[in-house]
Amino acid sequence: MWVYDKKTEYPINIKKSDPRMAKLILTQYGGPNGELAASLRYLSQRYAMPNKESKAILTDIGTEELAHFEMIGTMITQLVKDVPPKELERMGFGSIYAIHGKGVYPSDSNGVPFTAAYIESMSDPITNLNEDLAAEQKARSTYEFLINMADDPDVIEPLRFLREREVVHYQRFGEALRIVQEAMRRKKMYYKPNNLAGLAANPDMKDISENANIPNPINPNPISPLNIHNIPGPILPDTKQDNKKKQ
Repeated sequence: MWVYDKKTEYPINIKKSDPRMAKLILTQYGGPNGELAASLRYLSQRYAMPNKESKAILTDIGTEELAHFEMIGTMITQLVKDVPPKELERMGFGSIYAIHGKGVYPSDSNGVPFTAAYIESMSDPITNLNEDLAAEQKARSTYEFLINMADDPDVIEPLRFLREREVVHYQRFGEALRIVQEAMRRKKMYYKPNNLAGLAANPDMKDISENANIPNPINPNPISPLNIHNIPGPILPDTKQDNKKKQ
């Protein structure tokens, strides 16, 4: 399915070590608003989407989140590279180093491991997409918090790029929500060629081809019988006569 380009989506070249910042950025690797949670959420939810357009949007964004996952891992690796253990401890990275060394492990900044409880995937596409909209806003806010705590341009620029992509994802999920809502409002109608409006059951009615301008009781505007999304509904029986007889 995927074609892997052996480079990060945005160039990362951090020259100055900073274990303190590495620990903070770790939350976007395996934290509740991080890239791993985002990619698993969207790539799982895509199966509940009702059409190809919305499914493609979730697949695209979920795939890009995996690229962001790679970017975060690369940033953490460069920030702790060649830093001695004593310095790691002094700068707040000691608790992470004691368990994982300098390995990049999916957890938040406090060392709490990633859990699938961070995400949700339901059969209701509207519910899923509203959660996705909120998730992108949370990720955007988290990147802004990280940018506020960073002072190295080599760290700030990739974080800014990631924040901007979260904004784009938010916009695309809004588009997906509109597409899904329109698809769910559109009523599917199935018919036989000589029974476009279900009139065969009524012996008083002729073939629909001879009655293309029969007014719809719900929509009186005549339409083309070739428009399958707005074909006339069945003619409703006249109940006034029955009511008079009962009286």
